[in-house]
Amino acid sequence: LISKSHHPRAIEAATKYFLVQAAASALVLFSSMTNAWHTGQWDITQLTHPVSCLILTSAIAMKLGLVPFHFWFPEVLQGSPLTTGLLLSTIMKLPPMALLFMTSPSLNPTLLTIMAILSTALGGWMGLNQTQTRKILAFSSISHLGWMAIIVIYNPKLTLLNFYLYALMTSTVFLTLNSIKALKLSTLMTTWTKAPALNTMLLLTLLSLAGLPPLTGFLPKWLIIQELTKQDMAPAATIISLLSLLGLFFYLRLAYCTTITLPPHTTNHMKLWYTNKPTSILVAILTTM
Repeated sequence: LISKSHHPRAIEAATKYFLVQAAASALVLFSSMTNAWHTGQWDITQLTHPVSCLILTSAIAMKLGLVPFHFWFPEVLQGSPLTTGLLLSTIMKLPPMALLFMTSPSLNPTLLTIMAILSTALGGWMGLNQTQTRKILAFSSISHLGWMAIIVIYNPKLTLLNFYLYALMTSTVFLTLNSIKALKLSTLMTTWTKAPALNTMLLLTLLSLAGLPPLTGFLPKWLIIQELTKQDMAPAATIISLLSLLGLFFYLRLAYCTTITLPPHTTNHMKLWYTNKPTSILVAILTTM
């Protein structure tokens, strides 16, 4: 799917994706083998040896794209079409997320917490100066993965709830950007007159991804902060909440480009939004959810 266009950038992205996922799968098998060597059992959900737990945590982080194993994800997403990027950001994250859910008691909590905080920080920081929408969404995904990873040890079901809501919201963004063919912020600035209803839905979804109340994206962040406070991790909750403000900045910049900024020229013809154009019913349903 990634190399479908036969463009050199797409082939490079497909090669990077294959190599990273193959290496991560090999590390998962190696962690199981190391545990079997030391303890005599092959059950990956009950790893007890610390080295095996460390390798498994690193392998799942590499599959998901957590910091410091995140370098492949923005490049792969940038070299893929928007529809393939949607699959990479949602459906292809489901198997490693299921593995993360099943093996959560065996993971190294200190390493996972550090990687989660670094992912939230770097996802917000690197997204600030991006002009390509696919790279912005890639760093947005890394930032959200930080929120999921920090809570998986203490409440795995909350991680799944966060992932489902993230997949729902990011699907709306990808489908909307694919409908208006916006790959860069400069293209996004000129789409308000073409599809104002679609751009309004995109605005609400972006604000929801940013975690602003009373939108859907605020709920999982609130529950995660509440659970971290119950686990006596108030400093970690404070740090990750403050770091999410970095992501809020580029979400607001995207929202600004989507709805407020208009091209600096006058038109003498009828506005395009007066004409009847079909709006994707799937995008509308996802936005209302």
